[in-house]
Amino acid sequence: MTPFGQRLRQLREERGVSQKEMAAAIRVSAAYLSALEHGRRGQPTWDLLQRMIGYLNIIWDEAEELQNLAMISHPRVTIDTAGLSPEATELANLLANHIHILDKETITSLSTMLRQAYKKHRSLR
Repeated sequence: MTPFGQRLRQLREERGVSQKEMAAAIRVSAAYLSALEHGRRGQPTWDLLQRMIGYLNIIWDEAEELQNLAMISHPRVTIDTAGLSPEATELANLLANHIHILDKETITSLSTMLRQAYKKHRSLR
């Protein structure tokens, strides 16, 4: 399951709406909506995301959160390390080859470190 799929399911369930009902309302199949929730499909299109937001009747904070989650929830990630250091290439390969053995605590720790590095980078611009 992706962060987007998890949040979408949570929002849908909070409203007491079935996948079938929501899928019909936003004009997709229930199978497609299920695949989005379970992380078997990539990012929804902008148009579909807007239909979801409208259907769920969520406020702008939640809408922004859902949009951001969609952007970071592609289940098949490609990392291009061309032009980066050998250490960056090694890190990308280690993560790709061994992410399945990491426990939740380690993943959370790594994610926090990367978010902090990103914030630092943005503040230096």
